[in-house]
Amino acid sequence: MFNKVVMIGNLTRDVELRYLNTGTAVATIGLASNRRYKRQDGSFSENTCFIDVTLFGRSAEIANQYLKRGSKILIEGRLHYESWQDQQGNKRSKHTIVAESMQMLDSRQSQGYSMPQGDMQEYTDSNYSNQVQDIYGQNTNQTQVNTSGYHANQGYANTTSNGQTPSSPRHSYNANAQNYQQDIPEINVDSDEEIPF
Repeated sequence: MFNKVVMIGNLTRDVELRYLNTGTAVATIGLASNRRYKRQDGSFSENTCFIDVTLFGRSAEIANQYLKRGSKILIEGRLHYESWQDQQGNKRSKHTIVAESMQMLDSRQSQGYSMPQGDMQEYTDSNYSNQVQDIYGQNTNQTQVNTSGYHANQGYANTTSNGQTPSSPRHSYNANAQNYQQDIPEINVDSDEEIPF
């Protein structure tokens, strides 16, 4: 099945960071995304969607370091259903997003920080353990995520969960473009014999 979520929004609270027993960083953020639409009477109305987002590994640490309440981000991930019992014994549930990549959309000046390594603003986790303890202490199966090189944002480098930065996608893109241009056959359009009409 296909399970993909892309959402742009603002943080509703500061990042909550904690570490699992395995040493993996886990950050939880609240995200609010607004939808503005026009009613039949011509007036405008706004609908806000609130959802919790969970980030793992290096993305979680970066979020904790650079994001604060009100920060604008783009999250790409998958929808996750969580259920638990509250302290009164009632069953509770909610949908969350498990982030596979995060991109900061605010300018550096409005955030009040300077980014390391030039213009690097997009972060992905390419490897985190298949068994991750979710935020309510239950074990859930997580699929291994590998999004390195997937994004079309050629100006940003990806950072993996082990802290390494792969080669810049911009360079691999240019190399692929050169190979593509070499494979294009040359067609002579000056000859009137080959025109089908």
